[in-house]
Amino acid sequence: MTTPVAHIAVTKRFPQFTLDCDVTFETGATSVFGPSGSGKTTLLNCIAGLSRPDSGQITVMGTTLFSASERKVLPPEKRRFGYVFQSSALFPNMNVRKNILYGYHLTPEGQRTTDPEQLFDLFDLTRLLDRSVDTLSGGERQRVALARALATSPRLLLLDEPLASLDVSFKGAIIRYLKRVRQELETPMIYVSHSVSEVVALAEEILVLSEGRPVAQGPPSEVLVRPDVGTMADYGALENLLDATVVERRSEQGLSVIDVGGVELAAPEIDAGPGDLLTVSVRAGDIILTLDVPTRISAQNILPGRIEAIHAQGPRVIAHVDVGTVLVVELTPRAVTELALREGTQVYLIVKSNSVLALDALDGGSGNR
Repeated sequence: MTTPVAHIAVTKRFPQFTLDCDVTFETGATSVFGPSGSGKTTLLNCIAGLSRPDSGQITVMGTTLFSASERKVLPPEKRRFGYVFQSSALFPNMNVRKNILYGYHLTPEGQRTTDPEQLFDLFDLTRLLDRSVDTLSGGERQRVALARALATSPRLLLLDEPLASLDVSFKGAIIRYLKRVRQELETPMIYVSHSVSEVVALAEEILVLSEGRPVAQGPPSEVLVRPDVGTMADYGALENLLDATVVERRSEQGLSVIDVGGVELAAPEIDAGPGDLLTVSVRAGDIILTLDVPTRISAQNILPGRIEAIHAQGPRVIAHVDVGTVLVVELTPRAVTELALREGTQVYLIVKSNSVLALDALDGGSGNR
């Protein structure tokens, strides 16, 4: 039987709030999700050892870090976790290289499992190594913060809303780097967020907290469509953040063709060649849904699909449509009623090419990995 990534059964009391949580994380990429004040950061701080629970036990990959009954408290520096905050908190007196190597040199030689050169390459930082961190963009700073956390060869990576201060042009790139961490370094991560878009793009498992208590846990595709979760989810400017591969570049048409999970989409021309990897964004509100095959229209992308889930979210309705990959679509209640939409309905999605935004291109690199 596989050892769970973590089991947390703790109570932490504050004057106006109590965290009371008993959960097990089974997968390598778990998101802790919920509205502001639900206890997400408190839970992360308990795992990291920055906050001591009043009772309970915390076990990570078979090692007990905290046990009230045994009076065991492993200090934060001995837990060997990487922690990345919303603000990158880089050392301003060091350049990029020294920031990353700082944690590496503090890690005992026998515990080092990560090569700094691999991190420079993984996060596309080689050209930035001698730069002062004060000259970096928001996305570049978070890449350095992630590399610095991973340079300590952590057993677990904790991320507390690392994309909250970034605009959309940087978020997709950072999400792709986090996916590469999972694939190439196999470092498990617990990711705190209140963004549905980030959770859908990154997490294999989601834990939803409300007022300090778990209310749902499971795959995002199942949890986020629950009515009790939908009412607390921040759908905000909901966007689909998707991994894509460039198929071809048609400069004469001003287009690039990309592959997203086996589905080809036309997008505005991207400065990348066939085989290059990137992340694209498609806003849920920019997708048009119809029951009939569209004809004689200018839109480049017409995708047949099936509604997998549909639920109300305030004055709008959110549908999850499987077109070979799952896209989230924003609808009006009137459209749902007039088209008699429900789970299982066969539909067509219309996505204008200029609605497909290549995020990595805006962050300065196409990758080719």
